[in-house]
Amino acid sequence: MAGKSGKSKNKNKKLSELIGGFKNKKILVIGDLILDRYIWGKVSRISPEAPVPVVDVLDDNFMLGGASNVANNIVSLGGKATVMGIAGTDGAGQVLKDLLDRAGIETVLIEDSRPTSVKTRVIAHNQQVVRFDMESRDHLTGKELEFMLSALGEQVRECDAIIVSDYKKGVVSAQMMRRLLKEAKGKFVAVDPKVGHFHLYKGVSLVTPNLLEASEGSSVPIRDEATLLKAGRTLLAKLHAGSVLITRGEDGMSLFSPTGVKHIPTAAMKVFDVTGAGDTVIAAFSLSYAAGATKEEAAIIANHAAGIVVAQVGTAAATPEMLKKTLRENGL
Repeated sequence: MAGKSGKSKNKNKKLSELIGGFKNKKILVIGDLILDRYIWGKVSRISPEAPVPVVDVLDDNFMLGGASNVANNIVSLGGKATVMGIAGTDGAGQVLKDLLDRAGIETVLIEDSRPTSVKTRVIAHNQQVVRFDMESRDHLTGKELEFMLSALGEQVRECDAIIVSDYKKGVVSAQMMRRLLKEAKGKFVAVDPKVGHFHLYKGVSLVTPNLLEASEGSSVPIRDEATLLKAGRTLLAKLHAGSVLITRGEDGMSLFSPTGVKHIPTAAMKVFDVTGAGDTVIAAFSLSYAAGATKEEAAIIANHAAGIVVAQVGTAAATPEMLKKTLRENGL
């Protein structure tokens, strides 16, 4: 027993040291910037006009979403983040820029006439009643695309790792990915994927699909462990990726690499809201790997970071102190 205890202490020390190393790492996040709006209220009656609840609004606030939330997670975990993406010239765009500035996130923003992507969620009694979106999904073209492509080189040179946060709102394209992978030779490039875009991710270091995305991307319906293994290995080969991390909700996550598969059980003790959990996973994994973690260590840290945020309602982020605490409580 003493031997096991000593091994556990050594592992915890290593993971704590890795988390401490986050503050020296700079991560470039490229992708779709989203403003998350939360309208909080309570329901005590049904509308006489239609069979829908009437929400009495108690509060209304904004949070960083999409690629912005990935960058926010990096900063919250103690790292440095630069985010590249599109912000509209509307009021929502100004709110988004103010939030990024307040969070201490460096920005390379393309101002465009399109509306800023806004996801509005109505929450009553800690449950989401409805969500409505305002956005454009048009791809960047012309001067805006040229600006982003020309800015990539300098930004890639200055960072320790790159995250592509693809929400399929126009930033991630074949041209952008080609230029990025050309500029990023030798650097860690992680992608949070979107269905329909898997063909764009060939040659990246890591892809982090959930079960549905992994099924769609591999064309293997995941029903059990056998089909999970087939889907992960298919994606690994199809994308020529360094690793594939499939997030599996309450069943944890599975890390596929050329040397094998590692299943990591869930760290979530309670789940209130999975909003932004994928953003947390890719942010924590990339920071950990940039700080010197193995892929398995990075996945363990990312798993515990996600466990922290799903226990909170709304777009949330973990901190180094919270992460170290949950690792200790789980004997790591």
